[in-house]
Amino acid sequence: MSPDGTSGSNASGRLTAQSFLDQHPEVATVDILLPDISGVVRGKRIGPDQLPGIFEEGAAFPASVFGTDVTGDSVEETGLVWELGDADYPCWPVPGSLVEVPWTARPSAQVLLTMTDPNGTPFFADPRVVLQRVFDRYKARGLTPVVALELEFYLIDRKREDHLPPIPAISPVTGARQATTQVYGLDELDDFEAVLADVANACLVQRIPAGAASAEYAPGQFEINLTHEPDPVRAADHAVMLKRAVKGVARAHGMNATFMAKPFSEDSGNGLHLHVSVLGPDGKNIFTDPKGGKLGSPALFHAIGGLAETMNDCMALFAPTANAYKRLRPANYVPMSACWGYNNRTCAFRVPAGSPAVTRIEHRVAGADANPYLATAAVLAGMLHGIETEATAPPAIDGNAYETEQPSVPKTWAAALECFERSEFVAEWLGPEFRRVFHAVKEGERRDFEAEVTPLEWRWYLTTI
Repeated sequence: MSPDGTSGSNASGRLTAQSFLDQHPEVATVDILLPDISGVVRGKRIGPDQLPGIFEEGAAFPASVFGTDVTGDSVEETGLVWELGDADYPCWPVPGSLVEVPWTARPSAQVLLTMTDPNGTPFFADPRVVLQRVFDRYKARGLTPVVALELEFYLIDRKREDHLPPIPAISPVTGARQATTQVYGLDELDDFEAVLADVANACLVQRIPAGAASAEYAPGQFEINLTHEPDPVRAADHAVMLKRAVKGVARAHGMNATFMAKPFSEDSGNGLHLHVSVLGPDGKNIFTDPKGGKLGSPALFHAIGGLAETMNDCMALFAPTANAYKRLRPANYVPMSACWGYNNRTCAFRVPAGSPAVTRIEHRVAGADANPYLATAAVLAGMLHGIETEATAPPAIDGNAYETEQPSVPKTWAAALECFERSEFVAEWLGPEFRRVFHAVKEGERRDFEAEVTPLEWRWYLTTI
């Protein structure tokens, strides 16, 4: 049984697939996509003749796909490998996600999947399912979270030796590499107009509601904003598909795109910023000041209080790689403490300027390497936890938070994973079994990373010590 309650003999699903193929007879291959716990999109490439069967009977993937680390290795401690006999579980197409892929040489399509148990229950370790459970708690209270995600990335040169750092991509227009930081620069957009135009076209074809691109705080760095969506699961779907589109288009232009949190030592890192407001049963924004002022409602302050209380518990989700902790540096537009302010980008939680009707929270903690489903789930859970418990927000910060607030985030990956493993909040809101699996995957990944001897160690220590 599929997640929406339809049976294995889903005739309407088969008709959906066949109708798509009838409209696009040129399609030669179809990628069926399953984002894993690290946000890596895994999947299979099938022929178009197989697509109707996927909609009718599902696609088989081992549950251990959610027990793999970022390198693709299975982590035995998750209990999803040998304990289950590495069994296949059914995966079902996400409604509305079957689209063309405009950047490939051969005409192709793709469809997003989500996993269930063999009995049809949504699979607990699927990040999409984790987010859906948090969304269900909002719906049970008659609330609707409205979410928009912003993603930063670099366009980098495709030719690179493994032991050398990346370098910005060469502009197809000028034939040169960008070397200066021109935030919101239009010349920088012109330099990569063809790439960004193809990304925009891919978003149009794939119904990804993306806004315009902007140049960011380093050479070759850009940001694309997704529009506000009253379904947070769909909003995260769009973020996953946007990352795939950006990478695919970049490759088609002979370069790479990276969402790595800190690809360059001296330049800005890549962030994933989440903008969230909440609608009440009457469809009105519950963060709007009921007196018509610009300060916000009690619900806004409770939500901020909840985010402050739970930020460190969820840091392993916001910063899920070793590299992510190199992004966490003062005076670099990266929050170092659980503080907030009005229209203040030095804070973790920013209430942007605007009319009272659109009052929202911008969560600025996560890196672009975070899984969009899990980062969104953590933010929404923290907010609703704060609303339900009437958590107290800390005082708003005026001015530079880097100068007035002491850093309070976990300083290392190991410390963040320890906070996550101990967190009763994570167990309650995201599930104890999910907490166990995610910790096992990332702890195994961390151990392997720290066991690796690096070129820097050879340069510093090999003949010096």
